[in-house]
Amino acid sequence: MRDSDKPDVVIDAALELIAEHGFHGVSMAMIAKKADVGMGTIYRYFSGKDVLISEMYKVVEDRIYVAVADGYSREKTVKERFFHLVSTLIKYLIKHPLEFRYMEQYHNSPYGVAFRKNLILNNSNGEPDIFKELFQEGIKRKVLKDLPILMLFSLGLGPLVSLTRDHIFSLSLLDGELINRAVEACWDGVRQHS
Repeated sequence: MRDSDKPDVVIDAALELIAEHGFHGVSMAMIAKKADVGMGTIYRYFSGKDVLISEMYKVVEDRIYVAVADGYSREKTVKERFFHLVSTLIKYLIKHPLEFRYMEQYHNSPYGVAFRKNLILNNSNGEPDIFKELFQEGIKRKVLKDLPILMLFSLGLGPLVSLTRDHIFSLSLLDGELINRAVEACWDGVRQHS
């Protein structure tokens, strides 16, 4: 294994373990064993578990961004872009359940609450957020309800996250048709009604 591959191997091992045991149930030693690397190797790339968890978030977020940005066009209508982003996100998360479970834990833990608040409300990291941009444009064009961005995130994505969780845990089955119908229902929740 090349040295450049080791951080990814560590992150993938940590994703699997965190999905099974949660943040607090996983030690760096467990991750090293699962990744088949020495403890020194982990600490060469990640100075501690908190740093690893934060770096994992950036990696998973980047993977998700690449997926939803593929085929995305700012030339399309707000509705078309909403459908593209949300349906692509759901399909990606269904295909990558460990990443979904990690993101769920991260967003609902002290690690993620402050980060998420900053990203949604302030976008202090300086990088564009296509969901936030879309919601802001939709409000400006009076296509979406004039609600706080955080509320639009919750109404537009929250139910779909719940449906994705149910699918991943085999409580329901989301196929293409049901995904489209669910996205349509969420669109109805955020769009401006005449």
